[in-house]
Amino acid sequence: MEKSYKEIMPQIDTLIFDVDGVLTNGEVTIFPNGEMVRSMNIKDGYALKSAVLAGYKVCIISGGTNENVRKRLSDLGISDIYLGAHNKIEQFTQYIDKFNIIPENILYMGDDIPDYPVMKKVGLPCCPKDAVPEIQDISTYVSQKKGGKGCVRDVIEQVLKVQGKWDGQFNAKYD
Repeated sequence: MEKSYKEIMPQIDTLIFDVDGVLTNGEVTIFPNGEMVRSMNIKDGYALKSAVLAGYKVCIISGGTNENVRKRLSDLGISDIYLGAHNKIEQFTQYIDKFNIIPENILYMGDDIPDYPVMKKVGLPCCPKDAVPEIQDISTYVSQKKGGKGCVRDVIEQVLKVQGKWDGQFNAKYD
């Protein structure tokens, strides 16, 4: 019998996220000059920064190549950011080898087919409410929040709460 996501959360020490469709709603606004702009949720950002401050390994693996995305995530304290990842399993393997991470201790949140191979290798595959059916089918946890609308905050907050690392202890670090 498969474990529930609540039974897996206590062992999670690494959080990996896709960008488009997870940290964003998957929409891109294209300006007349060709610049593509995405929107990210501030609450997701707070949760990512909280996870970094709590000592979790946090990684981003995205097929997108926008350097403004890298800057935003770097500003949150995330240093392992793989952009232009068209075969995400390669970056995933590099990352876990670099830090000697056990795949069973990883939460990965993705929303579309490029995330599938990595999600099959981790301990806690998750997705937003609006992920494609194939990703929902292999996810141990499907957030009630959509991509770009707080799904990242949802899973991070749950992991930190289960592990006793959420309860307001970050306030002093943000004052």
